[in-house]
Parts: sequence; structure tokens; C-alpha cells
Amino acid sequence: MGYCSRSQAAVLIRAGRVTLNGRIARDPETPVRTPQDRIEADGSQLDKTPAIYLVMNKPRGVVTSASDERGRATVYDLLAPGLAWVGPVGRLDKASEGLLLLTNDSEWAANITEPSNHLDKKYHVHVDRVADADLLARITSGCAVEDDPVEHLREGCTTASARR
Repeated sequence: MGYCSRSQAAVLIRAGRVTLNGRIARDPETPVRTPQDRIEADGSQLDKTPAIYLVMNKPRGVVTSASDERGRATVYDLLAPGLAWVGPVGRLDKASEGLLLLTNDSEWAANITEPSNHLDKKYHVHVDRVADADLLARITSGCAVEDDPVEHLREGCTTASARR
């Protein structure tokens, strides 16, 4: 409904702060029929908010999350203060730059990211030298991101651009 993220909604529901048709709902998986069902959070009725669709050119070095435990800049730092909640449609890693969609329309976002919909994506990798056979082999097999040992870039992954 655009009120908050799914994870934030789950916290509110489990805390007993959400009612569904006048009864406290504690299971975030409870099915809801909009617009028939009446949903309240902290005593205020939730109405579907107008859909927001944003396009951002995410800069390199910014993480795609609401907050970062390491204190790094996030895409939310780049949004106007007071903007209603929006969430990223997919994500770009810290080393990537490029098109990032944000919305409060979770159904639309799920449709965009659903693999079975086969939306074409193009990624461009920037390197700091002429690509020789060795570099092309490394890109094809993958390489770790310097400041994130979990992140692994490779040909065919969902990385818009990485400087290596």
C-alpha cells in the first residue's frame, strides 16, 4: 500500500500495531484483499497512497539500502527530505553506477524483477586498461570486489558497471 517496506510492515504486524478489519493481526503472511479489507497501523487507517516511480542514476560508491551498518552513503541520502517511502527495484552493488528504479508500488516492482518476465538488461564494465585475454578470462570467471569479500563480479551477473 506504499506505507512502508515489507520488512518494516512485518515488524509492525508482529508488534501488534496493525489491525485487519478491526482485529489485531500478528502474522505478516495473512492474506489481505484490497480495497475491501480495512487496515490500520497505530490506530490510523491506511489508504493506498499514490504510486511513486523514481529513476535514479546511482553513483558508484553508494549502497542500495535504507541504512548501512558501516556508515556508507546510501541511495536514500540522495532523495529529497520528506519524500514518502520508496524502495529500490532490484539493486546495484556499491561498485556499480547506473539506472536504479525506486517505487512504493510493490506489485509493479515484483513484476519488474520477476525472472520469468525476461526483461532485457544491459551492463557495461569499465576497465582501467586494454582488455587482454587474461583480463577477459578473469571477468568471465569472476573476481572479488576489493572492499566486500562477499560480492563477486562476473560476466552475466547483475552489475551495471565496475571499475577494476
